[in-house]
Amino acid sequence: MKIALIIENSQAAKSETIHAALTAVAEPLGHEVFHYGMYAPEDKASLTYVMNGLLAGILLNSGAADFVVTGCGTGMGSMLACNSMPGVFCGLVIDPTDAFLFGQINDGNAISMPYAKGFGWAAELNLQDVYRKLFDGERGLGYPKERAEIMAKNRGILKTLKAATCKDMLSALKAVDQDLLKAAVSGERFQEYFFANSKDEEISAYLRGLVGSPKVLENA
Repeated sequence: MKIALIIENSQAAKSETIHAALTAVAEPLGHEVFHYGMYAPEDKASLTYVMNGLLAGILLNSGAADFVVTGCGTGMGSMLACNSMPGVFCGLVIDPTDAFLFGQINDGNAISMPYAKGFGWAAELNLQDVYRKLFDGERGLGYPKERAEIMAKNRGILKTLKAATCKDMLSALKAVDQDLLKAAVSGERFQEYFFANSKDEEISAYLRGLVGSPKVLENA
C-alpha cells in the first residue's frame, strides 16, 4: 500500500518526528511511505489544512496513494478539508482505539491527527501505536464482529451518497481557485512522487499543464 504523509504549516516543526514514527511502523509491514511535505517550517511551499484536503483528494482519486495520513493543530480542520473532497473518507484519530475502530468500522482511506492539542511527552509512541492499529492486519472486518455485515452495507451507502453529492475530482480541480491549487501542488517532492505513482492520466495531464514538466530531483 502507498501511504502519503501531508503536514500543514503550523505543525511543520514536528514533520521529522511524525515521518519517523510512520515509517518505523509502515515500512516493516511492506507499505511504502511518500512524504509530500511540509518538511520544515521554513519550506517555500507552505501548506494550510485546506491544501491538505485538496492534496488528499488528488492523491487518492488519482491512485497515487492508497491511504493519506495528515493532520493539523487539532486534526479537525484537515479532517473537514479532506472530507470535502470526492472519494475521500477521513477520520479524526487521536489514539490507538480511534485508529482500530476507524479501520474496522469505517474502513476509510485517510486519517487526520492532532499534532498540537495533546501532543506531549511520549507523543511519538502514541503515533506508532496509532499507525500499528491502522496498518497491521486487515481493515473493515467490523467491530463488534456480529455487526460486520451492516457496517459494510453502511460504508457502501455512504460511498454512493458521496458520489451523488460531490463532483468527480477532475471537475473539482478545474472548479477550485487555481492559485490555491498551484500552491497545494508546489511542494518540493510533489512532482517527483505524484507523476511516478498516479494512475489517472486525465488528472495527471491537468496538473502537468498547471505545474509544467515533472521535476527530476537529485539525491532524492
